[in-house]
Amino acid sequence: MPELIEVEMFRAAAEAVVGRTVSRVDAPDSWFLKHGLSADVLGAAVLGAEVLAATRRGKLLMMPMSSGAVLGLRFGMTGRLAVDGRMPIERLEFSSRRVDPAWVRFELEFVEGGCLSIIDPRRLGGVELDPDVSTLGPDASTVTVDELRSALGRSAAPLKAVLLDQHRLAGLGNLLVDEILWRSRLDPLRPARSLDPDEQRALARSIRSTVQVLTRRGGSHTGDLQVARVPGAACPRCSAPLDRRTVGGRTTYSCPQEQT
Repeated sequence: MPELIEVEMFRAAAEAVVGRTVSRVDAPDSWFLKHGLSADVLGAAVLGAEVLAATRRGKLLMMPMSSGAVLGLRFGMTGRLAVDGRMPIERLEFSSRRVDPAWVRFELEFVEGGCLSIIDPRRLGGVELDPDVSTLGPDASTVTVDELRSALGRSAAPLKAVLLDQHRLAGLGNLLVDEILWRSRLDPLRPARSLDPDEQRALARSIRSTVQVLTRRGGSHTGDLQVARVPGAACPRCSAPLDRRTVGGRTTYSCPQEQT
């Protein structure tokens, strides 16, 4: 968290600052500036520049500027966006609802008024200039069968680990992948290369439809499996005890009866 659904909500909120001109940059936390970026270099790139657009690829929010720079915003596990003092997401799953001023890691103010801020308690997000989107896979919300087949490739890694790899497929996190695989009835530990063409087509459809459904519901935490993501819980479909394992470094819930 946040996953692509939440970052798309942030992107939509950031549309409000398109056409505004940056009058002030506040980047008090040097750790939050990535790839050797300094506050001075960041200021030189965006001060006096107009925000031209708000775009997204996977979990990366991008804001092209009239200066030619592209501001890249990442939110890690606990980052939230605030625009003009309002947050499109008041609370993330597994994160605090309150807002401590010390958690404001980055802020833009505008000539026309208002501001855009990142609030991140755990400092796992970041700000960069001219992010290299070529390192990201296709966006999961629109992934095609051919793109998914290429992402899976001949990898012997667990299916869940491959779907979490942002270089292969951009935007999915732990909650979405567990929900997608549960809906697809696929074992998270199954080798990615073992899916046959029918399973690949079904998985691509499930990725797109799950993102659509959970977007309408309001977030990656609104899946049907979510209520069962606790030790000792049962499958919401068949009532079999769920497996709780670590796959791809993440706590994973799956149904041993239905997911094969």
